Amino acid sequence: MEIRQLEYFLTVAEELHFGRAAERLHIVQSAVSQQVRRLERDLGVPLFERTTRTVSLTEGGRRLLPHAREVLAARTRAREAVEELRAERAATLRLGTSAGLGARLEDILTEFARLAPRAQLELVTAATEERLKRVRSGELDATLLRGDREVPGLELLPLWEDALMVALPARHDLAVRGTIAVADLADLPLRLSGRERNPALYDLVMRSCEEAGFTPVIGPEFTTAQDTLASVGYGKPSWTVFYAPHADQLPVPGVVFRPLRDPAPVMRAYLAVRPDPPRAELRALIEACHATGAASLAHRS
Repeated sequence: MEIRQLEYFLTVAEELHFGRAAERLHIVQSAVSQQVRRLERDLGVPLFERTTRTVSLTEGGRRLLPHAREVLAARTRAREAVEELRAERAATLRLGTSAGLGARLEDILTEFARLAPRAQLELVTAATEERLKRVRSGELDATLLRGDREVPGLELLPLWEDALMVALPARHDLAVRGTIAVADLADLPLRLSGRERNPALYDLVMRSCEEAGFTPVIGPEFTTAQDTLASVGYGKPSWTVFYAPHADQLPVPGVVFRPLRDPAPVMRAYLAVRPDPPRAELRALIEACHATGAASLAHRS
């Protein structure tokens, strides 16, 4: 028994006429008759009483009718379910993210929901190079990243700049100041991720220290925000840096966050996308990211 045979049977049962059934199915009448006969042979009972003038259901046809309708309705529901899934996937964007975005990410999500209320945004966290690889392959639609770099095959859309904040022990003499000159940190060990983990941040901090006239004393490596801040607050005096939006969400006992000056280091953020024409949902994401950057610039000015 084939779905096609049930479809032909149901159409004839509704029309009670092989010619009209063929017209509805957009096939020749002989094909309808042939498939119905095959179905009758498979079931071992006649489904229609045929005369030169009339067609009517047999008892076997009447018993088969509700089941044929149920099977065809189930096929329709199955197709609709798959089409719905395909539509959901088409309307889902996969965005690569990284730690330290703070309120920036919330602002992007809020603006994207306003611009594309029917779309979904799936967030994916991975190392920077892995996220860029996934954007190139199409596994991700875009990724947020920080720092200037060469990214062959991708386009970098500039978004905003984040100031670096220094995290200091609240008990340290420098903690009473409103801003901290980078040179004043020269005698404190610096806790920072290794360059292989975050080359953009590592280079920015090292360059800032060089501008301030010293090479920092490297202390234990930055691990997690929680563990590093606990060590800064309650261990041997040291310092580290956080992006300002992240620092704003980290009220930690024993630690203070202060802006830096002379120099005042900032990190540029980008959205990496493929250079193809963006679909509507990706255009909405790009607009949401730009709106977040514009709001940041207006707030700073």
